[in-house]
Amino acid sequence: MKGSMSTNLGIITVNPDVLAKYAGSVAVECFGIVGMAAVNVKDGLVRLLKKDSLTHGIRVEVSEENKISLDFHVIVSYGVNIPSVSENLMSNVKYKVEEFSGMSVDTINIFVEGVRVID
Repeated sequence: MKGSMSTNLGIITVNPDVLAKYAGSVAVECFGIVGMAAVNVKDGLVRLLKKDSLTHGIRVEVSEENKISLDFHVIVSYGVNIPSVSENLMSNVKYKVEEFSGMSVDTINIFVEGVRVID
């Protein structure tokens, strides 16, 4: 089963929503990331998600081999270097999610959906 690990005492199964919530909390701590974004497909509007709705801006897939793929829809701070911020987010999330879950992160895709001026 996807997201399951066998131990000598039984099986541990990690829900993808748990991974999404953890990855989102790591992501919003990264420099240059304002928050997760929700995109309304119907009208194309992008909105910044509140801290308790982070998982809506993240898609998590766990393969049969327990490899994690993450898609982040983010809003970045005005004036940051997007490749640098993205690289920082990817490395922090990869390290912390692997430590947290015991599974390996295979891919992280970042979709910059907007920019915000921070006071």
